[in-house]
Amino acid sequence: MKGIILAGGTGSRLYPLTKMTNKHLLPVYDKPMIYYLIETLINAGIKNIMIVSGRGHAGHFLELLGSGVDFGVHFTYEIQEEAGGIAQALSLAEDFVDGDSVTVILGDNIFQDCIKEEVRNSKDCAKIFLKEVTNAHSFGIAELKNETVIGIEEKTKVPRSNFAVTGLYIYDSDVFDVIKSLKPSGRGELEITDVNNYYINKGMMEYGVLEGFWSDAGTLDRFIKSKYTGTTAHTYYRFTE
Repeated sequence: MKGIILAGGTGSRLYPLTKMTNKHLLPVYDKPMIYYLIETLINAGIKNIMIVSGRGHAGHFLELLGSGVDFGVHFTYEIQEEAGGIAQALSLAEDFVDGDSVTVILGDNIFQDCIKEEVRNSKDCAKIFLKEVTNAHSFGIAELKNETVIGIEEKTKVPRSNFAVTGLYIYDSDVFDVIKSLKPSGRGELEITDVNNYYINKGMMEYGVLEGFWSDAGTLDRFIKSKYTGTTAHTYYRFTE
């Protein structure tokens, strides 16, 4: 199993904090945001990790993280030349994944749950991780029927459930062929929701429900929640152990 951290984007929703650096390098509690994503993958048993970032601050990631030796893992780096969507960023990892399955995590999502068992038991399909929320209209929402995901809708005014789709996914190696079949959305980007709906329509999507803390820290209000409240519940991974 390979791991991908998608840490691109302009960080416009966190401006001016992101004027000088990438949002995923901003401090949350006592460490850079990206450390939490690395911890999630390490705790899942994943040691081969690619970090996809934009051009502006790519060197900052390398300076901070290096080869991965300090974390007991191996880092590979890839550049997303321009904003083309989450699915387009994932497509850059095809050679790195090299026919393996892959766990993908968005760089501004912070998770308390350990997904080691889900990674260990992954199948030739896809899996999304859901979290029950009170403000469902702010997220992509999974519609469930008879314990099956039957569709995902993005930020609809009348959500069909309270289960938000978090930025954590497991895919088989076919995901890259799926991405190649996509057409850009109205935003001109390749959307990860379209990837997930493809697997749903093929009857190849599983899901898990997170029990612990989760935050999408990509906007100022959620970033502040993560920085000052949410991560106090996080079980920290100590790299020296």
